[in-house]
Amino acid sequence: MATFAKVVQVSKSVNNVIKQFTNLSLSQNANAICSPIFIRRIPTFHYALIHTTSRRNSLMEFFDDPKNWGANKVRVGRAWRKDELRLKNNEELHKLWFVLLKERNMLLTMEEIYKQEWKYFPNPERIDKIEDSMSNLESVVRERNRAYHLLETGTTGERPTQLKYNQLGLRYLYRLRQHIIPKYKNTLWHKTHKFSFGGYAVRKFLRLYREKLWNGKRKLRIFPNLDMEAVKEKYPLADLEKLKRFNKAEGYFPRD
Repeated sequence: MATFAKVVQVSKSVNNVIKQFTNLSLSQNANAICSPIFIRRIPTFHYALIHTTSRRNSLMEFFDDPKNWGANKVRVGRAWRKDELRLKNNEELHKLWFVLLKERNMLLTMEEIYKQEWKYFPNPERIDKIEDSMSNLESVVRERNRAYHLLETGTTGERPTQLKYNQLGLRYLYRLRQHIIPKYKNTLWHKTHKFSFGGYAVRKFLRLYREKLWNGKRKLRIFPNLDMEAVKEKYPLADLEKLKRFNKAEGYFPRD
């Protein structure tokens, strides 16, 4: 009952305040009508507190344009470059990220449908272009974050890393992070992260792995004066590094 009485008192006080404001506005209007010489025209402003766009929550957003269904080739553009993304502000990059994410979801859905129908998915490189664009956008955002943290704190702001050895004896960058449970009590972390190696099998694996890397480095190129930039420009979709490692790409010419 006490709370109900308080609520009634608050509502009465609010009503009184509203009445006072209405009386004040009416009195001002009455004075203005009585003395038209002192009328001041105050411009009216219309404020929109909420801006909404047309929502399309249909599942058809996960599918391509119907005019592209069954087409053998779809004309698309290239991926976004870093130089182009650097010209945009953070808000535009944020919007572009969700546009690319939505496009990637659509392409992955269409690719799965084409696989189920045993049909050819037109222009599968569209997924690669989307992923390249998202990777470039993430790199640009990381550049801005690094510049901001270096200016404000003198550090990069990136998660610190350390070189660790896994169970096979290979080095990799381990990203440090904070844990709620202390290290000596975190049994799950100790099970998944073992920075040690040993045994005859691991030593044999490392020996063969280093031998493989050395064989890849000492391979001679047949055309040492080949302009790689011209080849990339002529064949942009070809993986030149993979072709150089391919045995048949070396030819059957005798070496000196």
